[in-house]
Amino acid sequence: MMSNSNFTYEGLSALWEYFEQYENETETELELDPIAFRVEFMEYDSIEEFNNDYETEYNNYNEIEETLVIPIDDERFIIQGF
Repeated sequence: MMSNSNFTYEGLSALWEYFEQYENETETELELDPIAFRVEFMEYDSIEEFNNDYETEYNNYNEIEETLVIPIDDERFIIQGF
């Protein structure tokens, strides 16, 4: 179930973990901007849903190279818009 932020709880957790890891690895502090995150990132329940939106034919999210992909579980993932 999506929250009012367009992300599931698990999706928000995966996004948060990605940003924390990014900050630690780059020693760069990111500004928390929830509105920008809602605009810039999109959560998908399946590769089929993504393929429908982008008219692609990927078999799984590991094949997506055009943008940042943040896995949530085996099926669900978040992409950075492109």
